[in-house]
Amino acid sequence: MDATKHRSLHETSVEQFQRAAQLIDLPAHHRAILSEPQNEVIVNFPVRLDTGTWRMFRGYRIQHSSTLGPYKGGLRFHPDVDLDEVKALAAWMTFKTALVGIPYGGAKGGVTINPKNYSEGELERIVRRFTAALGSNIGPNHDIPAPDVGTNAQMMDWIMDTYATIAGPTNRQVVRGVVTGKSIAVGGSAGREAATGQGVLYALRHWCGETGTRLDSLRVGVQGFGNVGSHFARLAAEAGCAVTHVADHTATLTNPKGLDIDAMRAYSSENGGIKGFPDATEIDTEDLFSAEVDVFVPAALENQLVKERCEALKCQIVLEAANGPTTPEGELVLARRGIDVVPDIMANAGGVVVSYFEWLQNKSHEIWSESQVDEKLRDVMWAAMDKLLAARKTYGCSRRDAAYVVALTRLSDTYDARGIWP
Repeated sequence: MDATKHRSLHETSVEQFQRAAQLIDLPAHHRAILSEPQNEVIVNFPVRLDTGTWRMFRGYRIQHSSTLGPYKGGLRFHPDVDLDEVKALAAWMTFKTALVGIPYGGAKGGVTINPKNYSEGELERIVRRFTAALGSNIGPNHDIPAPDVGTNAQMMDWIMDTYATIAGPTNRQVVRGVVTGKSIAVGGSAGREAATGQGVLYALRHWCGETGTRLDSLRVGVQGFGNVGSHFARLAAEAGCAVTHVADHTATLTNPKGLDIDAMRAYSSENGGIKGFPDATEIDTEDLFSAEVDVFVPAALENQLVKERCEALKCQIVLEAANGPTTPEGELVLARRGIDVVPDIMANAGGVVVSYFEWLQNKSHEIWSESQVDEKLRDVMWAAMDKLLAARKTYGCSRRDAAYVVALTRLSDTYDARGIWP
């Protein structure tokens, strides 16, 4: 892990799209445009803590591209949030939305804090002051944030309310779409909380169809038991998979017969993690990466699948539920070993797709059922997987490169049609 601790995530993101750019001979000026974000917004803002003292916080909003539509991307509250990280995450959002064919660009943002160190009242004040500091840099037709690591629906509700208050009384009902991932009560979409995990499962189902594999025969290991990892694990277990290994920040647990995911979710919610969960054996963290499973799902933070861990994996396929979980060195190992990879911009696209559905419902004042949302999500995910496979066949490349080929082709066609002013 130490070898990648100071790796530039943004440089990795550029390296990934440049490989596909080479395959399709993407024009040099298009490569230059996509190598850097359009806007980098950094704000420093004061917040009063419960002790009565004041503290300055630093927040970011990186707007990578709006060529295909409004900027779109999550807000991350984590101690490691910095400019390099959010630049990479914003770029990946551009390619993700282009790949799945929705009319969004890419953005990302966050605040450099550990949200667990603050009370709910302090978090509300941090979120509202951050929203006010961003001001007109976000908007329902300009830049639309969403939840990410360390943020949730409640925080999105606070952003929406703050923005609506600033917008003035005549606009308060038309700006609900300034943020997605809201609670149902204030305009959120059914199915949004589980959307990313649901999308990962749809990607796995598609892979099973490609390879003639029975979904209910698969053993699954999951790294990360937050929103994405826990929902995917639940859905996979419901579909008949045996989720035999799960890790979070507190422990790594295994049960060869399959873990009770519903009970584990309830236990984790009550205890702040999975450590101590009954009917499971705790193992060393590194043992997770050598577990004999069919499917390995990194659903934690970036740069987790380093070279050494990729050498240890004993799976058929890696589903990148997290953003940027595999280092370039690790990716080379997986390719050499013949381990299939569904890349992050494909595997975890379900969240932004259902965010788009929420945005459409807000704009049209409609309410869709969860079954409608899930059906539409499946159609979008499978159509993108089909395009990815077609590109892979045409260019004889990896799934990751094929995903970028699809995304870059759409972006390049749009650049050519629109031109660059003046």
